[in-house]
Formats: sequence, structure tokens, C-alpha cells
Amino acid sequence: MDRMKPPSHPTRGQIRGIGVRQVRLACGLVLFSYLLSHFLNHALGNVSLPALASGVYYHTMFWQFLPVAVTFYTAALVHAGLGIWALYQRREFSWKTMEPLQLVLGLSIPALIFSHIAGVRIAEALYGHEKLYPQVLYAYWAGASWRIWLMTVTLVVSWIHGCIGLHMWLRMKPFYKRAAPWLLACAVLIPTLALLGFYRGGRDVMSAASEPHWVAENLSARHMGTPGEQAAIDQIINGFIVAYLGLLGAVLLARGARALHERRGGIITLSYNNGRTLRVPKGLSVLEASLRYNVPHASVCGGRARCSTCRIRVIGDCGDLPAASPREAFVLAQVGATDPSIRLACQLRPVSDVSFFQLFIPIPTSGAAATQAAGIGQERYLVSLFVDMRGSTRLAEKRLPFDTVFIVNRFLGAVSQAVIACGGQPNQFIGDGMLALFGLAVDPKTACRQAVQAAGRIAVNVDELNTSLGHDLREPIRFGIGIHGGEVIVGEIGYRDHMVFTALGDAVNVAARLQDMTKNLGCEAIISESVCTTAGLAGDELPAQDLDIRGRTEPMHVRIATDAKILAALAQREKVVEAGLG
Repeated sequence: MDRMKPPSHPTRGQIRGIGVRQVRLACGLVLFSYLLSHFLNHALGNVSLPALASGVYYHTMFWQFLPVAVTFYTAALVHAGLGIWALYQRREFSWKTMEPLQLVLGLSIPALIFSHIAGVRIAEALYGHEKLYPQVLYAYWAGASWRIWLMTVTLVVSWIHGCIGLHMWLRMKPFYKRAAPWLLACAVLIPTLALLGFYRGGRDVMSAASEPHWVAENLSARHMGTPGEQAAIDQIINGFIVAYLGLLGAVLLARGARALHERRGGIITLSYNNGRTLRVPKGLSVLEASLRYNVPHASVCGGRARCSTCRIRVIGDCGDLPAASPREAFVLAQVGATDPSIRLACQLRPVSDVSFFQLFIPIPTSGAAATQAAGIGQERYLVSLFVDMRGSTRLAEKRLPFDTVFIVNRFLGAVSQAVIACGGQPNQFIGDGMLALFGLAVDPKTACRQAVQAAGRIAVNVDELNTSLGHDLREPIRFGIGIHGGEVIVGEIGYRDHMVFTALGDAVNVAARLQDMTKNLGCEAIISESVCTTAGLAGDELPAQDLDIRGRTEPMHVRIATDAKILAALAQREKVVEAGLG
């Protein structure tokens, strides 16, 4: 029980939250910093050989400073070791993500880069060779052409591997969406300049090598080594390649042996809350078993223990369950899950039969109906429905980022289902809110009825969502809706490859402002009188009020639904339901 309690000391809690992935990320950032520095140095080759020499002076002065060098080589060894461990440890990969590509690229880097390391660093350590850019570039450009291609592939593979890692780390950060275009530009520009610098520097070196004086100063045995020394370096390179490939082969054999041992070691039964049972070998995590047998299982972070959406509640005795790892205990403490029966499916590897139910049931989503094409600048009557989730800031304050995204997506999914069921079209998702359009294929009267009915169905769906998430919500999810209709301009709006179909006009703006006013009025929905009249609602359906709308000179007559129950009851009125479905 104690391991499930929230950490009483901030530093201790932070240490408990550090796992293999956090160590791998820290090491990867050190290596990417070195790679970035090296690429920028390569780019100086576009200027001149003296510029390359000046750049490498500062580069080596920093990275060969003893504390930095120790940090760098430690990070390189740990990162490579964790990559090999990931190859062995991960039983299931999501092939729809970039994780398998990242792992393959990362495992190929040591084999690709070692010849360069041996030719420069090991040769310097063993024989005192003084190899800088002139000597290295000459070795590549005066030798076999495959060496140039090998270095090019090495640079590209290393850069792509690092960029994938950065993307996977930053993708959920608040600033990433704004920074992504700039980061993408840098991700393309930096390696391009580095490769061009490598090419230009090589051509300059080959041109300089035609001068005997330059050759005597830069390509002597003191710089390049003797044939015997080079033969010894080649033996070291060949030995490393054989050993490294043998290590990878041994890991693959170990995976096969583990699978065979698990089958012989015993099969356990996993019983899901939907009645499905799986017979799986011991050693699989619950989430890995779900992935292997295509059982839907929520996991926003992909099984990295960075969220808690894969949580399960074990039914029955929990005494036979393996103890939670420090990382799992930290995540559970973050979300206040002190009950020992609550575990992370991505971390729990049961050794005996276990029954459980998923705390977050994944809901299959289907693509939205195809948006009907409309000419740019087409004017027509549409009803706009704006809906916004209330209290999302408070919701995110005490939650992990992935958990917040999961709940917001569930809310938007419930809203979208209601809109589509009533004949509307989800059009724009703005944070935790959404704009829906009605009337794209029906007359104005039907569009108004559909919009009112959708508001009621949203209330019903959100109430069901509150029930299903009640175990994890401190207070129910609230929302605000604004509905208004009128003539708008519909069509594709945007720039080049970023065109989106939407509607523009005063009616859309008014609907957004009505939704915003639900916060001050403390109500669930505000519907303009014109929409209610066109829909054929009786005068006593909803209380009326005049509101001053920002940007309009005259007050607007509106109808107000003070709570979700009124909306739900309104949607069930037979005349509205029949008209909406008809």
C-alpha cells in the first residue's frame, strides 16, 4: 500500500518517476547535441577549409573537455545499450507508429559509424595520429567511392533517428504545434548544409592535394599512419562489426528462446470485463497481450508509462500480482490511484490467471462523413452550433498531459457522435471545443430542428460520459452551446496545401459569442429566437431573454436552456425527433 501513496518529498517523487525511457531520452539529448554541433561544423565546409579548421577547434575544445567527454561517452554507451535492451525487452510493437523505424535506425548507427570512430579516435589513442578535417576528408575522397556513400548514409540515418526521438518527446508539448514548422525547416536545412559542406570540403581537399607542399604538411605518416597501423585499425573495425552483429543475433535468439520458454513455462488466462478471455504465455504485459490479440485497449502514450489511460482494476485477490515498478508506482501516485487493485496494463506482467476491467474503455471511431464539396464563395443558409468544454484548465492542472488529452478526445467524440447522428457535420475542432454545421444538404427548417436535437443529444452523451468516467473525475464535465442560423459563405479556406472546408459570416460569429455567454449566464445552451421559430418550437419550450451581443447594435432575442436535463428533454420531444430524423 505504501508504494501507491503519493510521494511525500518532491525530490524523492521525481526520482521515482525516472525510468528507462527517461534515461534513454537524457542520453539521446546529449548525443543529438553532439550531432548538431558536428553538422554545423560540417556546414562550414561551404565557406572554406580554414573555416572548417576553426570550427573543429572549438568543437573539440568543448567535447573533449574531460567532464563533457565523460558525459558524452557515457551517454553513447548507455543509449546504445538501452537500444539493444529495447530490442530484447519489447514483445509487441505498434507498426503504425515510428517506434520500429526509430529502433532499426538506432541499432544500425553503431555499425555505420564505428569505422569513422576507429579511424579517428582509436587511431589517435593507439598511435598518436593527428586526424582533423583535411586528413579525414582526404581518406574519404581519395579512397573507394563506397566510403563516401557510407558516410552520407551514416549522417542521414543518425539525423533521422534523432529527429524521430525529438518528435516523440515534444509532440505533446504545448508549444510544439507552433514550433513544428520552424523545427521542420531546421531538420531539413541543417543536414542539407552539412552534406553540402562535406562535399565542398572534400573537393577543396582533393584540389589542395595536388600541391606537394600541402601533402607534406597534412598527409604524412604522423597524420595518416603507416600501412601496418592502418591494417591494425582495419582488424579492429572488422572485429567490432562481427561482434556487434553477433550481439544483435544473440538478442534475436534470446527473444526466440524466451518465447519458447514462456510457452513451456506456463500459460495464464486474462479475463476482460467484456467477457473475452485470452490464453497467453507468462511474461507478457496485459497491454502487450491486448495488442497481440487485437483487443481494443486504451493507451494514449503507446505503453510507455507516460500516461495512465491503460489503467485496469484487478478483480479478486491481488496478492499474486508482481509488485509495481518505481515508474508505475509514480504514475499511479500522480493520478491518486492508491488502491492496490488498480494497475497499469502496460507495466503489469501477471504470473497467474487474472480478471480485470478496463477503467478507460476505448470507443472505436469512424471517419466523419465526407464533406460535400462547395464552390468557393457559395452563399447559403446554415445553422452553426458551437460547443465548448468547461473547466478544461482545472482538469489539466492535476493530470498527466496524456490523460487530459484522452478525456478531451472522449468529450469531442461524444459531441461529434451526437452531431452526426442528428444530420450535422463536425467542421472545426478548436482546442476542447467544436464548430458543427447543419443545413449542408437539407432545408433551413430541418437544419434548425437538427441543431436543436443535436444540443439535446450532446447533453445525453456527455451525461453518459460522466458516468463512465465518474471514477476518475472530481466533478462532472460541463459544457456550453451556442446556436444561430443565417446566410454564410461556405467553401475551402486556407493556403495552398492547407485548405479546409468551413463557413464564414455573421451567423457563425454570433453562435460563437452565444456559446461564450453561457459562462456568465451559468446555463448550458443559448439558442437564437430565429432558430427556435424556424424549428417550430412552441413559445414555452425555453425561457426567452434579450441579450446584448458584442459587435451588434441591437439586442438579440434568444432562448436559454439552464441545464442539460432541459436540453435532453427537448431532444426527446416527438415532433422534434421525428422532424430531425425525417
